[in-house]
Amino acid sequence: MSRTFASLSVFNYRAYFTGALISNVGTWMGRTAQDWLVLTQLTNHNSTDLGIVTALQFAPVVVLAPMAGALTDRFSKRKVLYGTQTALLVTSGILAALVVGGVVQLWHVYLLALLQGVATALDNPSRQAFVSEMVPPEKLSNAVGLNATSFNAARLIGPGIAGLMIGLIGTGKTLIFNTLSFVAVLIALKLMRGSELRPAPRARGKGKVREGLVYVRHRPDLILVMAMVFMLGTFGMNFQITIALMATTVFHKGAAEYGLLGSIMAIGSLAGALMAARRERPRLRIVLIALAGFTIASALAAMAPSYLLFGVFLIPTGLCAITMMNTSNATVQLSVAPEMRGRVMALYMAIFMGGTPIGSPVIGWIGTEFGARWTILVGSIATGITVVVAMIYLMRRQDVHLHVERRPVPHLHVSSQPATGVEPQQVA
Repeated sequence: MSRTFASLSVFNYRAYFTGALISNVGTWMGRTAQDWLVLTQLTNHNSTDLGIVTALQFAPVVVLAPMAGALTDRFSKRKVLYGTQTALLVTSGILAALVVGGVVQLWHVYLLALLQGVATALDNPSRQAFVSEMVPPEKLSNAVGLNATSFNAARLIGPGIAGLMIGLIGTGKTLIFNTLSFVAVLIALKLMRGSELRPAPRARGKGKVREGLVYVRHRPDLILVMAMVFMLGTFGMNFQITIALMATTVFHKGAAEYGLLGSIMAIGSLAGALMAARRERPRLRIVLIALAGFTIASALAAMAPSYLLFGVFLIPTGLCAITMMNTSNATVQLSVAPEMRGRVMALYMAIFMGGTPIGSPVIGWIGTEFGARWTILVGSIATGITVVVAMIYLMRRQDVHLHVERRPVPHLHVSSQPATGVEPQQVA
């Protein structure tokens, strides 16, 4: 088996990957249908209301992160996932029933988005940390990359199918497919061979939440990665709002064209995920380069004069975004102690996804006041500033100096001396 798909040689991971792929397709169909429901059926293309829905889905990730991380490190991750996936199945089923029954109201969407956010807050750290229990350490980076491949392959397929199905059979029936997709994950968890899992040591006793926070506080390498992830997640990764606004208000397109844009962006995301799966070890310079690429590509997308060019620029935007996220995720997972992984990943996901409750309403307001293009440009500006600040921080931390030498030939000279007490591999 090629290095790109090495983790699929492990039965437990292969079963999980298959179930997750089916579920991810359903999730992207559900997100597309939900956004279309809010924009076109429950409001008059009100981006602020859509921003509130998105914020409610992600706010619990921040509030419950410490508890979710401690839960992940204390209990069986497989059992936690049984519970969270069942909860997501039930809440998505209720929304589908309300829409099919013709009785759905905006407050229903708000409430169900909040409940799904609670389930997701508990699900995320367990799902992230569970990967290390399914595969040996040498395959972990590959498995993280394949997880992103599954997610983005679904993102490639899901929105396009959802856009077509909304036009053919309606929003409610499209949402039913999301409900059914969670069954695939539950079946995959049931099929796993418990004897082949590699459970991490369980955290016992009190004070485990605080212990996780202290651990991260003394790791400047993790803090830097999480800071960059926060800026991307808060201001750059609001595409379920920005693409919907660009499609409907700038280019005046329908459901099928809106869904197609999500699939087009996922072409780049899928390519980035496959590249990450082949990479044996993540490096911080890849994170920085990818974030800089995202800044440029997203700015070009925001200023695109036509629907076609907007779609074209979404491809490198997706590639750079997923490269940055995958590399950051793998960097964190591979650099923490196994018994701390749940708590650290909970904090990581809280910072990445938890910025959305801050960013989504702001992005929605910007869309209402200044237009759809600025909802993307504000992310480009924020991530661009982040790249510059991160570079300055690393140069000072490692005592890197840049100066131009004019003789004998003009050239840029770089010299460095790692700061005392900081291991180079932790910050570069």
